[in-house]
Amino acid sequence: MLYPEISPRQSGWLPREDGHEIYWEEVGNPDGMPVIFLHGGPGGGISPNSRRFFDPEKYRVILFDQRGSGKSRPFGSLENNTTTHLISDIEALRKACGVDRWLVFGGSWGSTLALAYGQACPDRVTGFVLRGIFLGTTPEIKWFMEGMGRFFPEAEKRFLKFAGFHENPGFQPLLDRYAAIFAGEEGEQVAVDGARVWSAYEATCCTLLPDHGLVEDFESDEIALALAKLEHHYFVHRCFFEENQLLENVKLVAHLPLVIVQGRYDVVCPPVSAFAVHRAWAGSELVIVDDAGHAASEPGTIRELVLATDRFNGKNFV
Repeated sequence: MLYPEISPRQSGWLPREDGHEIYWEEVGNPDGMPVIFLHGGPGGGISPNSRRFFDPEKYRVILFDQRGSGKSRPFGSLENNTTTHLISDIEALRKACGVDRWLVFGGSWGSTLALAYGQACPDRVTGFVLRGIFLGTTPEIKWFMEGMGRFFPEAEKRFLKFAGFHENPGFQPLLDRYAAIFAGEEGEQVAVDGARVWSAYEATCCTLLPDHGLVEDFESDEIALALAKLEHHYFVHRCFFEENQLLENVKLVAHLPLVIVQGRYDVVCPPVSAFAVHRAWAGSELVIVDDAGHAASEPGTIRELVLATDRFNGKNFV
């Protein structure tokens, strides 16, 4: 149900005052309803399919690679890379594109950043379409490091073995061990291999049915080297939030429309967080996809995301 493949009408790099250069691109109708696409990770980057959740006749779609991700420069950089910096980049991009208000679309970490951005700039948002809710809390990070292996023990075994563990030592020792690996304490090649192991572990846990192509994509240099380093960086710093910050501040955006699309069998970001946001946000809509896990590429999730964006381009949501 994705819309046909489409090439950017324009693209470029947005220079920031601290040396980062943010890659962006635009597709669709320049006079259409503006929407900003926020990718997952952190560190995942955008892809050609990221453009295809939106009717190109009705939407002006703006996409960008977050700091350190994809084509943004410098690649994989952790310097000046915090949630506050990312929010500032979104606002700078909005102003550069001449957009007053836009729909915010994001999945996984993209949902986290979407909520953080909306709460910081509620007057710049028309609504939200979010997938696989992640709130950046300690229990969610602990689940990623300790819990996913209950469903994918074979994948966890490789994840732990690379870090030198026979059984899970707990999320903090595991984060500490990967910090040493990514810092290059055992050499650059070990750091690169560790990034691939981290990324492959996540990709293996992302889908209801095995998707070896997704795992291969996540293990590629274009994704793994930024995804692992940046996810780890944000996990260590608890996504630069106070605990439960996003849920407690839902009131700042609860007047806006929200559609959540959540895989029933999402092991990476279990549905409990989506239900918590839905309960706190009167008028929000929660769509449970009963044949999906976490990935945006699963058929049921694609269907519901496209249906949501098709509805948002109607007058009832503006």
